[in-house]
Amino acid sequence: MFDFDSLAHAIVRQTVLCVGDLMLDEFVYGEVSRISPEAPAPVIAAQRSETNIGGAGNVARNIASLGGRCIFVGMIGEDEVGVKLAVTLAQQPGIESALVHDPARPTTRKVRFVSEHFSTHMLRADWELAQPASAEIEQKLIDAVLPLIPRADIVLLSDYAKGVLTARVIRNVIDTAKRLGKRVIVDPKSANFAIYRGATLLTPNRKEFAEATRSRADSDANIAEAARDAMYLADCEAMLVTQSEHGMTLVTRTGDMVHVPALPVKVRDVSGAGDTVAAALALALAAGADWESALRTANAAAAVAVSKTGTATVTLAELRRKILPTASLAAEQKIAAASDLEAHLAEWRKQDLRVGFTNGCFDILHPGHVKVLTAARGACDRLIVGLNSDASVRRLKGEGRPVQDERARAEVLAALEAVDLVVIFEEDTPIRLIEQVRPSVLVKGGDYAREQVVGHEIVEANGGEVLLVDILQGFSTTSLVQRAREGRA
Repeated sequence: MFDFDSLAHAIVRQTVLCVGDLMLDEFVYGEVSRISPEAPAPVIAAQRSETNIGGAGNVARNIASLGGRCIFVGMIGEDEVGVKLAVTLAQQPGIESALVHDPARPTTRKVRFVSEHFSTHMLRADWELAQPASAEIEQKLIDAVLPLIPRADIVLLSDYAKGVLTARVIRNVIDTAKRLGKRVIVDPKSANFAIYRGATLLTPNRKEFAEATRSRADSDANIAEAARDAMYLADCEAMLVTQSEHGMTLVTRTGDMVHVPALPVKVRDVSGAGDTVAAALALALAAGADWESALRTANAAAAVAVSKTGTATVTLAELRRKILPTASLAAEQKIAAASDLEAHLAEWRKQDLRVGFTNGCFDILHPGHVKVLTAARGACDRLIVGLNSDASVRRLKGEGRPVQDERARAEVLAALEAVDLVVIFEEDTPIRLIEQVRPSVLVKGGDYAREQVVGHEIVEANGGEVLLVDILQGFSTTSLVQRAREGRA
C-alpha cells in the first residue's frame, strides 16, 4: 500500500552511498536561423549557458534534493573542470564527496547546444577518456568506497562507462555491501550483466536491456521472459526496465511483474532522467517501500525531471504534486455528476492509469477519513470518491443527519490532494457507481470484512482488488456529532 506522506517522512532519514562516473554538464541555449556560409551546418546564436554536476553526480544531486543524504565517490582529472566540480560538490547541501584524482585523464565534460525555442538538442561535444581506471586509481577508488559502506542505508552504482566502475571496483563494493546486509542498486552500462552479480536491483533502459539480453524487449511479455534469464545471470532480486514514454516494467525473481505507464507530461529534456529514477528508487527502497511503491515514486520523479530543461533535480514537493496531481484544481472542478464520469474514465483509461474507488457519507471529515483516503490514493493513479447524497445519509443515519449538506461535504472532500474526483450518488449503496467505474482497486476501512464491501464481486470479477485500510481508533462522525450535541469538547 502506497502512503506517500509516510514514505516522504522516511526518505529524509536515509543515506545513500553513490559510486559512479562524475562529469560536468554544460548547456548552451540559443536560436538557429541560418546555415553557416563556411559549411552546411546550422549556426546557433548563443544566448545563455548553464553548467550542472552531471553523470553520477546528478544522481547525488537528486538524492539530496529529494531530502536524503548522499555520500558520493567519483573520479576527476587534475584540471580546471575537475576543480570546478569538486568546489561545486562541496557546496551542495546534503552531499558528502570523496573524489579520487587521476592525473592521466581529463575530467569528463559534455557540452550540449540546444535550440531555445524548440528545446531541441542540436549538437553535443564530449571531452573524456572512456576507459577503465588504471590499477593504481582502481585501488584508490576501492579504498575510498569500502570504509563508507557501513554508514549507508543503501548503495547505488551509477555506471556511465567512463572508468570508475571497473569489474574489480564493482565486485568489491557489491560483496562488501552484501556482507554488511546493504542492498545495492545498479544503473548499468555494460551489456554483460554478470559483472553486477549479487546486486539487488538492475535498472537498464530498454535499449540497454535489449542489447544485454539479445531480446526485442518490445512488450511486457518479452521483457518478463528475458528478465528471468538475466536475473539468474546477475543473481539479482529484480530487474527494472525503463521505457521512456512507455513507462517502466519491473520483474522480480519470484515471478511478479509490475508495469506503470509514463505519467502524461510535456517532455522538455530527457537529459539525466535515468539519474532521477535511480535516486528516487534508492531512497524509496531504503525508506522501506515495497517494489510497486518504489516504482511509482521513481516513475513520478522521472515525469517531473523530463518536464524541465537541462540536467534537472526533483524535490519532494514536486514529487508530491505529481503523485497527487489534482491538488491545484479548484474544488468545484473535482465534483462531477455520474453522467459526466464517463469522459474522465475514458481519458484515464487511454493513459492506462489505475483507477481507485472508495465511498462514504463523510459528514464531518476527521483524521480517520483522511487516513483511508490517503491510503486509497496511494494504491492507484486516480481516486474517485462516491459520496452519499443528503437523502441517502438521512436514510442510513436517521433524522438530524447529515450535519453538512452534500455540496459542502463534496467541496471539503474535493479540496483534499488525495481525491481526484467526487461523485454524489442517491442510492443507499454505490453499487451502480462501482459498476460504471469498474475500479482497479476498491478501498474501505478495516472495520469491514472483504465480503461485506459493497461491489467487491464486481471489482474482483474484472481483475481488480479490494483493499482494507486499518482504521484510526478514536474517530467516528457519529460520536463527534453526539459529543457536539451534548456540549462536550
